[in-house]
Amino acid sequence: MFLKLFSTKRSHLFARRSIHLGKHFKYPNPEDIAFSSISLHLRHRKWNLLDKLLSSNLTNSLVKCILIEFRRSPELALGFYNRVVGEQKSFSPSLDNVCILIHVMISCKRYDDALDLMSNLMQTMGYSHLEVLEGLWNSYDAEISCPDVFDALVRAASTLLGDTGCAYQVIMKLRMEKDFDVSIHAWNNFLNCLIRSNEMNRFWRKYEEMIGYGYVENVYTMNLVIHALCKEMLLYEALSVFYRMLKGGIYPNVVTFNMIIDGACKTGDVDLGLKLFRKMGMLSRGFVMPNLITFNCLINGYCKLGDMNTAESLGDEMKKMGIKPNLRTYGTLVDGYLRKGCTDEAFRLCSHMVDKGLIPNNVIYNSIIHWLYFGGDSTTASSLLSHMIKTNVCFDKFTNAILVKGLCRNGFLNEALGYHEWLAGKNLVDKDLFLENILVYYLFRSGNESVSKVKQVLNDIVDRGLTPNTVTYGTMIDAFSKQGSISNAVHVYDDMIKMGKRPNLVIYNSVVDGLSKNVSVDVAKIMVDELKKLSLLDVVTVNILLNGYCANWKVKEALSLFLQMQEDGKLVNEVTYNILINFVCKFGSIQEARELMEMMVTQGLTPDSITYTILLTHACKKISSEELIELHDNLVVKGVIPDSQTYNTIVAPLIGKDRVDL
Repeated sequence: MFLKLFSTKRSHLFARRSIHLGKHFKYPNPEDIAFSSISLHLRHRKWNLLDKLLSSNLTNSLVKCILIEFRRSPELALGFYNRVVGEQKSFSPSLDNVCILIHVMISCKRYDDALDLMSNLMQTMGYSHLEVLEGLWNSYDAEISCPDVFDALVRAASTLLGDTGCAYQVIMKLRMEKDFDVSIHAWNNFLNCLIRSNEMNRFWRKYEEMIGYGYVENVYTMNLVIHALCKEMLLYEALSVFYRMLKGGIYPNVVTFNMIIDGACKTGDVDLGLKLFRKMGMLSRGFVMPNLITFNCLINGYCKLGDMNTAESLGDEMKKMGIKPNLRTYGTLVDGYLRKGCTDEAFRLCSHMVDKGLIPNNVIYNSIIHWLYFGGDSTTASSLLSHMIKTNVCFDKFTNAILVKGLCRNGFLNEALGYHEWLAGKNLVDKDLFLENILVYYLFRSGNESVSKVKQVLNDIVDRGLTPNTVTYGTMIDAFSKQGSISNAVHVYDDMIKMGKRPNLVIYNSVVDGLSKNVSVDVAKIMVDELKKLSLLDVVTVNILLNGYCANWKVKEALSLFLQMQEDGKLVNEVTYNILINFVCKFGSIQEARELMEMMVTQGLTPDSITYTILLTHACKKISSEELIELHDNLVVKGVIPDSQTYNTIVAPLIGKDRVDL
């Protein structure tokens, strides 16, 4: 009985269950099954099983579900996507899916991965920056997205595509059509790219536009403004922005200080850079300390001035602060000593660098070899080149240029040609014709056989499928003009025009100089007048014509031209006055020459060593020893650094001083 009751109850139970299941049970579709299986294997990182599942029935809707499912696990979401793209050649992910993954990466702060995905969309899959913007906007979901994604797109457009125009279009489309403003960080990135691409006028326009939109600048924005001003050599304007930062409560960081210190050094005001360096702690309330870059900027500044004692003392100071000098530090010091001709000191530093475990790179080798060739020590330069090869330090294009120029400079033209030929045979010559232009320049200076060898270099250019550039043509025109071969210069000029190359002002000045010296200064004047009509005129052009008038004793024309130059204002420099002072001195009019020098000073121009030599060389024949010494003193007071040969020959014997090397 009991069994019968149980059997009846059990049958009713299953009957009820079967009725219940019959009402609600649905057979899962294949995509749901695939989703569950892929999710399971992905969660347990069973990549082999996952690859088998992905090989069939993969759709963009399924991929989207997986990406959203793993939105909190960016590593798995990206791993899944990479397997889909890498293994499934027949499957192409949709823009929507890639944008969803970008949102996931940005929300999880995996910015580099997001940028890689954006780069792939625009550079590989062929979507435009505005199509990507629409995809990101349409797939934006508060659960998986954050506004930083649009900042990232601005960065991708400006840095990865290298197109600041695209970046600006993204910013403006969001602002005008979506009523959305990217952050100050996106603007900073965009402005930084404008500076890097040397679009300075556009930088200032867009900076003012950004301020007009009501953005509040941060320290990075201010750093960009300071960087732009320093780049344009506007040091005191940069300092003004620096003090505006302090007044506005924006505290500078080490980058701020480094940019201004570097700007001061590049404008020659190294002492100002050092003062700022000493006040870094005070101006930043103790939060900013000098770093390696700070010291390198200052050391470079003092090396350029030739003050190696201060440069070395800064190197010692950085070591005391626990900052280790790097290759740049040593390279700068080595170059500084070589500039002064102190080869032994340069090699001492190289040995010290090696003792500290730093191996000289090609930049340091290039510097040493350049200055050795410059000083005429070809033997030591060749030894160092051999040492570079033995120690596997690679030659770069600068090494090749230094070697070719060094050989030419020291009279080894055939060796330079041979080395160039070897480089060309190995396809190691750049298409910029830099090496070829060096060869052409020195070959023309070498003598009578130069023309045939120049033709050899030009034929090599043509054989490589290239054509001479403006520098090549300009070098030949200048050489022929200096040689008095005006017909050849004109022939080269005609060839240049036929090849579609536009002459620049340097080339025109060479022609004017050639005409003035070898044909007629009046013909040169006709060409200068034509250049003036085309607004192709600078102080060099007019100085050439002025010198031509003086050389041909055309006093009236020289005076008339000088007065015109003064009226213009921009067409007068130290060279102008040196030409006139020399001309007046030839007449024996030393007093008039001194008056010209005083006029020069009143116009804000400083006499130089050439002024010094002209005046003293002519004056020593006309005035007393006391007056000559007074003239020397007057020039030195005006800031002139005397020419050593003139000083030793004329002044030193009069004042009873030994010869000096100024």
